[in-house]
Amino acid sequence: MAGLVYDSAHGRMCPRCRKPQAKCRCAEQIAAATRPVGDGIVRVRRELRNGKPLTVVLGLPLRADELTELARKLKQGCGSGGTAKDGQIEIQGDHRDKVVATLQGAGYTVKLAGG
Repeated sequence: MAGLVYDSAHGRMCPRCRKPQAKCRCAEQIAAATRPVGDGIVRVRRELRNGKPLTVVLGLPLRADELTELARKLKQGCGSGGTAKDGQIEIQGDHRDKVVATLQGAGYTVKLAGG
């Protein structure tokens, strides 16, 4: 199947959605729909940022929307704030024990990592 790849008025065109490359969002949609590949172990670590503890969950094999939903559940369970970004979940405070227990209950293999 041959598609339009260049237009003299707009320049490079996306062969998938046929929009100019600058307005194409196909790569973002594909990245959001794919699951990241890892070693199957979820790592939970504690970090200090600006002198305050932060619990970070790494290595979850979830898409962006699933990661956001799990972050919401973990934040509710810990009674704390946080965010899901860059493929990891960040929860304010040192809640490693609660997070590990919740993730093991959900069937994940969990390791404590870092300090």
